Amino acid sequence: MITDDGRELWTSATGRGEPILCCHGGPGLWDMFGTLDPGPRFRLIRWDQRGAGRSDPSGPYTLDRMVADVDAVREWHGLDRVAVLGHSWGAHLGLLYALARPERVSALVYVSGVGLGHDWHAEFKRNFERALGERHARWAGLRAAGHDLGRELAVLQWTADFVADGERHAEAMATPWFPVNYEANAALSEEMRTVPEESLISACRSLRVPTLIIDGTADTRPRWAVDSLEHALPSVTRVRLPGVGHVPWLEAPEEFRAALTDFLG
Repeated sequence: MITDDGRELWTSATGRGEPILCCHGGPGLWDMFGTLDPGPRFRLIRWDQRGAGRSDPSGPYTLDRMVADVDAVREWHGLDRVAVLGHSWGAHLGLLYALARPERVSALVYVSGVGLGHDWHAEFKRNFERALGERHARWAGLRAAGHDLGRELAVLQWTADFVADGERHAEAMATPWFPVNYEANAALSEEMRTVPEESLISACRSLRVPTLIIDGTADTRPRWAVDSLEHALPSVTRVRLPGVGHVPWLEAPEEFRAALTDFLG
């Protein structure tokens, strides 16, 4: 598909049921929802965000532009209103889209997001080092050598996102492999840091879109970071999956599917 500013975006639809528009993590990564199975009642709308994966490798990279791209994907697939599911950074993107275009969002599923504030990074760093254990030396060595987040480094880093079978799951996330867009990551991360938590809390208080927050209790990103979002939303359900890390549909597919289908049903 082509956006209004001429950027080509890769997108895909699988299934025949109720549509769910997916926003992948990153920024600067690509769609990794190929292993997500919500069941036969649903149709997954997937896409690679601009600058990443199979999409046009060019910006601009701003929050407003990314929100506009979500709307363009919705429109291209002929959807008037749609459930939006976002993971990690994509959870925040889905929230921003719901805040900007609530009339186009029938429901929001916020998976493994990091909340509205910016104070979670120090605890995440400690948790990440603990989760990698003896593998952290290899990870740090690759980073110190100036390597980009190539496949080896990414798989090693992503193993920390899981409680069990981390290497197998990380390999699945890295297949197929595309270059990481560091420009997009830096630009969007910096812009997010300029948005005060209180302004987002205020905006969320007026959001009438039903929202499901799904957390893995063993996520290395501290789950208390999402509390202010939960408290601000007028219509919210929160499901905590015990002993599950950052990518719950890989570690606990049945429990994740049950939470999703119960909410959307």
